[in-house]
Amino acid sequence: MLTLYNTPHSTCSQKVRICLAEKGLDWHDVNIDLAKNEHLTPEYLKINENGVIPTLVHDEIIVKDSSVICEYIDEVFQVHSLTPEDPVKRAAMRSWMRFIEEVPTPAVRVPSFNMAFLTRFKGLSKNQFYDQQSDIRPLRKEFYRRMGPDGFNKEDFISAIEKIYTTTKRMERSLEEGPWLISGSYSIADIILAPLLDRMDDLGFAKIWNSDFPNVVNWFKRIQVRPAFQRAFHKGTRLSELHNLKRGNY
Repeated sequence: MLTLYNTPHSTCSQKVRICLAEKGLDWHDVNIDLAKNEHLTPEYLKINENGVIPTLVHDEIIVKDSSVICEYIDEVFQVHSLTPEDPVKRAAMRSWMRFIEEVPTPAVRVPSFNMAFLTRFKGLSKNQFYDQQSDIRPLRKEFYRRMGPDGFNKEDFISAIEKIYTTTKRMERSLEEGPWLISGSYSIADIILAPLLDRMDDLGFAKIWNSDFPNVVNWFKRIQVRPAFQRAFHKGTRLSELHNLKRGNY
């Protein structure tokens, strides 16, 4: 029995759903409403003390952190392996995974919050925001404090866009050696990066890679036609379906 506590529009949830779908697995979705802070309720914190989504429950085993969940799924359900057999390529995949977690993953949150989520905090003073939003979080308290009720400043936004550019530039070089990030091996690295580019595309920033990085353009097209990607990105998973966005602006 697989139960995934997740949110449709969450990029971290999306990559786990892709991974599950690539394995041909069925799972029970438990939708966590982030706007209502359902991930911070005592009930949810019992299974994930970090207060973040997603969380996978496999029978009675609890697995946390989206990238860790992807590796767990690949190791436990060995059909259609998503990890290269060669140890050198396996190391390259994990190197990409660390980079993705440290650079584009936090960067994507900046335009996402500024362009879609600030209405949640409308009318809150800074102190109210701290009390009701930032300081109640086991993780990412500093992220919320830096954002504040009015959103990230222009410098933070530009820095985030630069990090996405750096990511796609690195992708372009890597994709010269094959159709996927790790040469010919479609892997977890491709899976966890896909929702981040989809989010930036949805927000109107595909121009970051469309002009200069043809390998990235083609990689993204290959990702999007995979049945697992289409299963994971069901209706209601993109911010443009849920919010009135001014796409490509900040």
